[in-house]
Amino acid sequence: MTDAINTPEQSAKTLSEQFAAQVENQAPVLSKTRVVAVANQKGGVGKTTTVINLAACLAYLHKKVLIIDLDPQANATSGVGLPPQQNTSLYRALLGETSIVTLIQNTPYQDLDIIPSELDLAGSEVYVARQDNYLHCFNTALAPLLVTDSYDIIIVDCPPSLGILTMNALTAAHSILIPIQCEYYALEGLSVIARLVQQLRDSGANPLLDIEGIVMTMFDGRTNLSDQVVDEVRKHFESRVYNTIIPRNVRLSEAPSFGKPVIHYDWYSTGAKAYMLFAQEFAARIDALAGRNSG
Repeated sequence: MTDAINTPEQSAKTLSEQFAAQVENQAPVLSKTRVVAVANQKGGVGKTTTVINLAACLAYLHKKVLIIDLDPQANATSGVGLPPQQNTSLYRALLGETSIVTLIQNTPYQDLDIIPSELDLAGSEVYVARQDNYLHCFNTALAPLLVTDSYDIIIVDCPPSLGILTMNALTAAHSILIPIQCEYYALEGLSVIARLVQQLRDSGANPLLDIEGIVMTMFDGRTNLSDQVVDEVRKHFESRVYNTIIPRNVRLSEAPSFGKPVIHYDWYSTGAKAYMLFAQEFAARIDALAGRNSG
C-alpha cells in the first residue's frame, strides 16, 4: 500500500494543527520592529527579487532594514553582493546554539543589513524538527533581536514551499507579503496561502498574522492575460493588492548577476522606478499602521 500524498491544502492544515499544540508557553515580544515574511509556495514569482529590491528601496528611504535569507538557495544573499559562506546562516540560531545578533552582516548599502543563507540551511529542517516546539524555533531565535528595536523592518525571504522553514517564518512574522506573477495559475496558489494564514490565526499559532499585501510581478503589458490576472486578483482581494505593479524588465533581471539591487544597478530603469514606487506605497501602509497602533 502506497503512502498518501498530501495536497498543499492538507499539508497546511496538518502543520497548523501541529502549531496549535505548541502555542502554550509562547509569549509575545513587544517591539517597534515589523517582521514581514515574503512567501509564495510557487517558485519563479519574483519573491527574492521583491525581497532584495523592496529592502534596498526602503533603506534608500531611510528605513533601517534587515533581510533574513531563509531560503537555502541564498539568492537574496548574492543579490546584495555577499558570497554565500559556511556557518553564516540562521542554522545554528534555529537550534539555539548561537545568538541571531551575531549573524548580522552589513551590505554595501547604507541602512541595509542581512543574515545570509547557505545551502546547508536546507538540512536544518531535519534537526529543527527534533526540537521541542520546533515550529516556533525562528520565533524564539528572533526574540533577542526584536527587543533591541534596531530595525524598522525585518524582511524574511522564505523558501518556495510550505515546509518547516516557511512555517517558522509565518509563526514569527507580523504579516506576509505575497508576490504573485501575472500568469494563469496565480489565483490558485494565492488561495492556498490565504487559507493557510487563516488557519494559523484560528489555531492560535500566530493570531495576529495578517496579509500585508499582494504585489503583482512580471507584468507584461503586451498581453491581455496580465491585465485579466490583475483584475481577477483585485476583485477577490481588493485593497490588499498594491496599486504598484512590477513589470517585466531586462535591467531588473540583470541586476542580481552583478550582486546589486536594481536601484544601484540602473536607477533610471523601469524596474527601479517600479520598485521605488512600490517601496513608497509599502512604507506608507506600514507608517499608517504604526500610527494607528500607537494612537
